[in-house]
Amino acid sequence: MSTQQRSHLIGTDQEVPLVTGRMRRYVNLDYAASTPSLAIVAHAVEAFLPWYSSVHRGAGFKSQVSTAAYEGARGSVRSFVHARDDDAVIFTRNTTDAVNLLASSLPEQTQVLAFATEHHATLLPWRRGAAVIRYLPGPDSPADVLLLLETALRKVSSPHCLVAVTGASNVTGEVWPIGEIAALAHRYDARLLVDAAQLAPHMPIDMQGSAVDYLVMSGHKLYAPFGAGALIGRADWLRGAPPFLFGGGAVDFVTLDDVLWTDLPDRQEAGSPNVIGVITLGLACQTLGGIGMDCVAAEESELVAYARSTLSALPGVTIYNLWPDADVPRLGIISFNLAGFWHSHLAAILSAEYGIGVRHGCFCAHPLMQKLIRIDDTGATAIREAIATGHKERIPGAVRISLGLDTRREDIDYVAHALDSIARNGPMWGYRVLEASGEYVPNPETRSRPEFPFPLVYPHE
Repeated sequence: MSTQQRSHLIGTDQEVPLVTGRMRRYVNLDYAASTPSLAIVAHAVEAFLPWYSSVHRGAGFKSQVSTAAYEGARGSVRSFVHARDDDAVIFTRNTTDAVNLLASSLPEQTQVLAFATEHHATLLPWRRGAAVIRYLPGPDSPADVLLLLETALRKVSSPHCLVAVTGASNVTGEVWPIGEIAALAHRYDARLLVDAAQLAPHMPIDMQGSAVDYLVMSGHKLYAPFGAGALIGRADWLRGAPPFLFGGGAVDFVTLDDVLWTDLPDRQEAGSPNVIGVITLGLACQTLGGIGMDCVAAEESELVAYARSTLSALPGVTIYNLWPDADVPRLGIISFNLAGFWHSHLAAILSAEYGIGVRHGCFCAHPLMQKLIRIDDTGATAIREAIATGHKERIPGAVRISLGLDTRREDIDYVAHALDSIARNGPMWGYRVLEASGEYVPNPETRSRPEFPFPLVYPHE
């Protein structure tokens, strides 16, 4: 039985309107941005809502049930990533929130080493607070990762050092050599943070086996799109720092002159938590763990190879790779451009005329995209000046397709057919550029919109 059959997703067969007036099944190739919900997760929300209440310190029966469910999720997350028994599991809003939490907890003058190819969530949080950030050049191979990192580690003079790396690129899909990076970092008494936002939905993670010190991930990329994430890792820095957020739940006792902060995990989970989001994150981890992430990875590996081969054979398609070696393990993430079409225009055509959902732009990894599409410092300055004068349509980028549990070979064939048709015949419809965002939209827009019991505000209308 395939993982598709064992992991039904909500909205799998959802039809969407095309500008031509037809309807067709939505082809979701945007899993790297946000995943649909596992059906079991969505159904669990409906089952739990009658029992929903406050968590911790509540004597009411519903509060006790909610607290038990919340804490049960902590164990499911810990098990999913094979964390150590004494690792802290802190619930956050998402990966970005989790990295910022760790950044706020670093000892004074901690040296942080991060590659310039990181997602902004791992690139930017170190620019404030106690850390001293050093950016390493984008590596050209896994071996180059270790060479650049060791060169930097030898120069660290701070008493504390943190290496921050992605588990897998959200732009090009390469899986980084985490175990080797961890071993190298520990050789120089440094700690390792892994951004597993992309890695966790696609491959098994073993924090103990790979000796990862800290790991961050998001539920909305893990088939639990209800607004929760997690920071998992060594407790001492998190316990020794003031809370990331000051407020209720993070304290044992407060006077007007003093505060006694409580211990982990409550110390770093101030305020009323996202109980539903946390429970669904835990259930998604439990469900995926039951399916077997090794099975998920094996099935996706075959589909990734097929997709890369199919797209690379299309005239005019340029696929971007950080590491060109064909033997490098990759997730189902492929970024590309089609000759003659601006990335935002192509994405709009795929959506409006073919019902294909993709991502486009720089994917919150601007320095990496500049490296991939060869924008030098002079070009970057010109782009900044154009944006500052209101010309956001000048922002460069690419189109990205990303695969998930429900991606089918026929979806790859369909997007290849669409790209070939667009390259040969051009778009069937007219499009205009929005001045405020630089995005392309159909002109005219003929697609009917769904109706919900809440307002829908489309920014370009």
